[in-house]
Amino acid sequence: MKKNIAIFVSGSGTNCENLIRYFEGSSDVNCELVISNKADAYALVRAHNLGVATAVVPKTQLNDEAYMMALMNEHQIAFIVLAGFLPLIPNFLIEAYPRRIVNLHPALLPKYGGKGMWGHHVHEAVKAAGETETGMTVHYVTPVCDSGEIIAQYRVALSPDDSADDIAEKEHQLEMKYFPQVVEQVICAI
Repeated sequence: MKKNIAIFVSGSGTNCENLIRYFEGSSDVNCELVISNKADAYALVRAHNLGVATAVVPKTQLNDEAYMMALMNEHQIAFIVLAGFLPLIPNFLIEAYPRRIVNLHPALLPKYGGKGMWGHHVHEAVKAAGETETGMTVHYVTPVCDSGEIIAQYRVALSPDDSADDIAEKEHQLEMKYFPQVVEQVICAI
């Protein structure tokens, strides 16, 4: 029986689209719903164009247990994937989906994680620190930001000449290649 997943996003949705395309035709996983806290997130357009249901869920609704659980139940969501979702996940969702919510972080946690460490801020911090490598981390979501158990990490070498934009592009290539595979492995293991 296929497991329905919800993908939570805040931005353009390249990882969201990559996940949807990866699971097209899968006998194990169905990308059922894309949720964004921003009505103008381009991820919603990508999802709509690929035939996936969407919902805009501002912070007040995200933190409303009755609303969110009804939405999850309506779509029979078994697993949640955070793919560039900025708000913290409320505790009731973490409790309802134990070890069934994963997050993609654009650095090698525990480095460059926590409050304020998202998107380009991460890559600028990596550049400022003169790191010789960066990478992506997939981890379980817990009530403490970016502190859940690490599921997988992938690394890429950096050059001293790399700009923050270069670092972002190198890291993003890892996401495109590995993120769907890691999500599939975790979902198929439950």
